[in-house]
Amino acid sequence: MAKKKQAKVVNTSGKRKTAIARATVKMAKKGVKGGRVRVNSEPIEILQPEMARNKAMEPLKIANAMNRLDFIDINVNTIGGGQMGQVDAIRTAIARGLVHFNGGAEGIDEELRDEFLRFDRSLLVNDPRRKEPKHQMGRGARKKWQKSYR
Repeated sequence: MAKKKQAKVVNTSGKRKTAIARATVKMAKKGVKGGRVRVNSEPIEILQPEMARNKAMEPLKIANAMNRLDFIDINVNTIGGGQMGQVDAIRTAIARGLVHFNGGAEGIDEELRDEFLRFDRSLLVNDPRRKEPKHQMGRGARKKWQKSYR
């Protein structure tokens, strides 16, 4: 029996604040030109507002300039956080997926990875900053109730 060649699929994730994006990068269907990117089952080209769309498409523009986007489909699902937090998570998930998908046997495309890092480190590295929790004796994380002695 001949073994059937299995299609390569890469699952990655990105985080920003409380937003989480999970990306699936896979080969396009046979005979179909790839490059289709969907965010929450909608094309990334209709993501609003325009500033968020441009930010989410940064890794795609870099990869396309390096001819690493042919015959690839990307599906991204996001949950939690706000709009810009989700956009930052989306771009991290897409960039990580492209680096791992285009890597050969070693698993990482070093040239594409170096280009992403040169452009912006947050494309490949999650932002660790989180909201500081509210503390007792105050109205927020830092503000305290005012004391008066007279």
